[in-house]
Amino acid sequence: MRFVWPYALGLLVVVPLVAGGYWLWLRRKRKYAVQYSSLSLIREAMPPTSTWRRHLPLGLVLLSLASLAVGAARPHAVRDVGQNRTSIILALDVSRSMCAVDVEPNRLAVAQDAARAFITEQAGGAQIGIVAFAGTARIIVPPTGDTQALLDAVDNFRTAFGTALGSAQLKALDAIAAVNPDVAPSKESVPTQDQPSSANTLFAPDIIVLLTDGANSGGPDPVEAAQAAADRGVRVFTIGFGTDRPTEMICGGTQIGADAFGNGEFGSDGFGGDSFGGVTGSFGGGGGRGGSVDDAPPQLLVIDEPTLAAIAETTGGAYFRAADADQLVDVFLNLPTEIEVQQEEIEISVWFTSAGFLLLLVGVVASQRFNRW
Repeated sequence: MRFVWPYALGLLVVVPLVAGGYWLWLRRKRKYAVQYSSLSLIREAMPPTSTWRRHLPLGLVLLSLASLAVGAARPHAVRDVGQNRTSIILALDVSRSMCAVDVEPNRLAVAQDAARAFITEQAGGAQIGIVAFAGTARIIVPPTGDTQALLDAVDNFRTAFGTALGSAQLKALDAIAAVNPDVAPSKESVPTQDQPSSANTLFAPDIIVLLTDGANSGGPDPVEAAQAAADRGVRVFTIGFGTDRPTEMICGGTQIGADAFGNGEFGSDGFGGDSFGGVTGSFGGGGGRGGSVDDAPPQLLVIDEPTLAAIAETTGGAYFRAADADQLVDVFLNLPTEIEVQQEEIEISVWFTSAGFLLLLVGVVASQRFNRW
């Protein structure tokens, strides 16, 4: 239990003071009864009253004061959150390098297969949202339990230039904020939090899974974006995907098109269009298996593991490395063991305040009932 205003607990000192005052009053009352024997005789002639009944009203009042003091401190309790209240945002890299064929048939196809397996595994559990990013990022599907809509979105990924790791995280935060009022949108200022520790930090019941095969090439700084997530209690689990050997980049016909998200909204502004595929595209052909960059030798694609590890560490998440299809599927399917136990805070001051007033009312009624004389 945590108290927002712990100094209000100082009001508890009233309880022993009232109890002490009552005890002193009883002592004086006994002395008075001995001094004036006629009063003592009158009381002896009255029907006997149980000791506990005579003291019950005060006991109830003392409990009432204690409960009101605790309520004034605004206590918060921690409770586990079920997976069906958890939102998982898959932020998936659809940059040009995801066409690398060091993982057959290429990285994007394998990432799509792993994402499909994860989405299917989560059916009926956590809500899943999808953010796709290359040079910019976009929310493709907001958090939902519609498995088919998620699978369709994954099938329609298209490649594009650039890798914006920071933008991907901020868009993912906005997707979470849309369904969780306790998480502020990325553009809203919130107090900066210390680096979290999974052992003693209360996290939001929502997480971001960020998969990439490269390094940041523009947009907001990835670690600063991670700090924004940490300030909101949102953990980011990062996945570095691909090998460290030189490779060609070959996109399939379904991986190139109007834009990175398959709907033509971005046109030729970097998400597909003339840059990727079509008749004049320099990256693949209009159909079939596509093609590699003209006369381009195999390239060494470096994953920025230090940055991915820093993102995870900043937010209290974890960094995973996957070099082939089996490893990537294992990482995705093991993620629920990392996020299954979520917790949230709820304010319970109203419980203590209500109990305090109820005890006070019962105490007054008991006083009228048991101490009429």
